[in-house]
Parts: sequence; structure tokens; C-alpha cells
Amino acid sequence: MGVSKPARLGERLRRSRRTGDPRPPAAGRSSALEDLVIITGFSGAGKSTAMAVFEDDGYFCVDNLPPEMIRSLAELFMHEGSRVERAAIVSDVRGGAYFEGLVAVLDDLAAIGVRHRVLFLEADEQTLLTRFKETRRRHPLATAGSVAAGIAAERSLLARLRERADVVMTSEGLTAGMLRRRIAEEMLPTPHPGRLAVTFQSFGFKHGPPRDADLVLDVRFLPNPHYEARLRPLTGLDDEIVAYIDRGDALKTFYGHIEPLLDYLLPQYVGEGKANLFVAIGCTCCRHRSVAIA
Repeated sequence: MGVSKPARLGERLRRSRRTGDPRPPAAGRSSALEDLVIITGFSGAGKSTAMAVFEDDGYFCVDNLPPEMIRSLAELFMHEGSRVERAAIVSDVRGGAYFEGLVAVLDDLAAIGVRHRVLFLEADEQTLLTRFKETRRRHPLATAGSVAAGIAAERSLLARLRERADVVMTSEGLTAGMLRRRIAEEMLPTPHPGRLAVTFQSFGFKHGPPRDADLVLDVRFLPNPHYEARLRPLTGLDDEIVAYIDRGDALKTFYGHIEPLLDYLLPQYVGEGKANLFVAIGCTCCRHRSVAIA
């Protein structure tokens, strides 16, 4: 019966422990994996925000993974057929009794030649208490309902991990956007300004505005082709409609106000860590004016 490469890799790791052979398994040398980030730390300190930073940068991300599964997943990443180049994994006390094995797993990753970094997130007790009070979520270690007791128990479990961390980051006093920027600056291999995806969509006020719009522009003040029988069947994608709307340089004047506004707003949204911006442009029926502008 054949044995899979991950299984052989695990056996070689166990053999290296017995013999003291410091060389990593050969499979790791042909791996595509360049960066593996282990995110851990206190509950409520911002681990989900941290994972979102890596996910937005193209990392393969997994949340709430027990330590033993981190070892198995890393071995799969080290397989020569794997195409995963960068990965981020959150592992914390939600893993229960299994979480105590994370330190040993970090030793194993080093032994098999997996390049990895540990990001440890923390905050002071009052900040954590406030966050749990605001979200009304139960602390994973607060079996009796006391968040303070859960934080104290967690601090004891995390002490050794904090010592092993490559980066220790405190999130107290930081908004989610500020924390995202700091993580990106300190942890991403090629730091760059935040990316913002902007979507422009037309809609008709007679049908109601989109519920998820961030900005709504009402363009019903522009000349309406609907009242021209010859133009009514056309849409805002037709040059004749655009020319009609632009009578008296109406569009040029409109863009002269809107473009500077967007030039100002977009960097502000990026600075706050916003990833998506939905701009809805509305006219009466969503056929002529809003379509032409969108």
C-alpha cells in the first residue's frame, strides 16, 4: 500500500526528533510556501481584524484552527504540488485543551523548515472588558460568566506564546482601521497603501435606492431625455443620450463638482481601512441619466 507524501513528511519529522538530525525534510525545499503567519493572542484583542488584513492581501486564511491541524496543514502547504505561497492562521483559546499544544507545534514547524512568523495581539484588561460588554459575547474561558476571570485564565495560557511571538501588538486605543494599518505596515511582506474597490451603479428612484449604498448621487436635476419621443427608447449608453444630457455643458459642470469630492473622499476611506465603496447614481427610471453617468 502506498504512503502519501504528507505521511512520509511526518515520519521524517519524527525520525529527525529521535536522531537529532537538524535537516528539514526534503519536501520543504521545493515548496511554494514563502510566508506562514500564526495569529494568536487575547480574545477581543483584534485577531479577526488581523486576519482580514492578510486575507485582503491575498493570503490563504483559516480561522480558529486547533494547533494539531496547523501542523497537518503546514505539511500540505510544504507538499511540492501545493500552490499556496502565503497563508495566515488564527489559533487561540477557542481550541480548548488542544490550544496548549501550540508552542510544540511552533517547534515542529521550525524543525520541518517552514518559514513562519507569530503575531501576538493583546490589550489591557479594561479594554477587553469593554469590548466584551459592547459585543455581549461570552469569553471562551468564562465558564461561570465572569469575563474578568476568563481574561485572567487566558493570560496564564498565553504567557509562553507571548515570549515566542515575532511581533507583539497592542490594540488598546486603536480603531479597527488604525489596527489594520499598523498590521499592514509591520507584517505585510510588501507594505502598500490600503486598496479600495469602488463600484458605481445606476438605479431608479421609482424603485427605491440600493440598501447597501455608501454614497447616493441624485442626478434628476439634469435634462431628462424621457420627454423626447425620439430619445425615449434609447439608454444612457447611447451617444445621443449623453449629448442631450450635456446640453449647456451640464455634465462638465457636474463632474467639476463630483470629481474633486471623490478625490478628497477616497483617500479618507482608505485611511480608515475601508475595503469597498458603493456609489449609487440615481435618476427617475434608471434608463438615461444615471446610466450615462455611471
